[in-house]
Amino acid sequence: MGSLTNKILISMPHMTDPYFSKAVVFICEHNKDGAMGMIINKQFKEPDLKELFEQLYIGDNTINSLVNDIFFGGPVLLERGIILHDSSYSSEGTIPISDKISMTSQQHVLKELQTKPDIRFKLMLGHSGWGQGQLEREIENGDWLMQTINSDFIFNVNAEQMWKQAIGSLGMDIGSAMGIGGRA
Repeated sequence: MGSLTNKILISMPHMTDPYFSKAVVFICEHNKDGAMGMIINKQFKEPDLKELFEQLYIGDNTINSLVNDIFFGGPVLLERGIILHDSSYSSEGTIPISDKISMTSQQHVLKELQTKPDIRFKLMLGHSGWGQGQLEREIENGDWLMQTINSDFIFNVNAEQMWKQAIGSLGMDIGSAMGIGGRA
């Protein structure tokens, strides 16, 4: 299997893990040592984060204003923020993933991006990680489907519609895949 970097993983309907059920994961790095990605379709609900952000970023209205736009990237290092953004923006510490998508984990970047409405971005807390060979085994077990995407999918598709759209793009009938198909 070649590198899955810059592709998405779409969880199969049978996955019941609360983190990965109906998840769409953007793979940021994949090599012989393992993989790292971010769930791009699970948005935190505002009441859960508002109080936490007000405590962490006292008086920082720029960051506190983002509380409605924060995504759960995965269960690893949940306290760490990572910004997925359009590659037309770059700063010290920016890591290119493709020619259209980069990531940065520096707080000042978040403030800069808020002043640049033409640069699309998503703030993620945490990420998802797989050890050597782990992701390949999960794919072989039928837990994940792979798909190529473009940056518009990551930044412009409504998070609540991503999984259905991604799985539908592969021609899958979700009803029959979930065992709820019927007969007339």
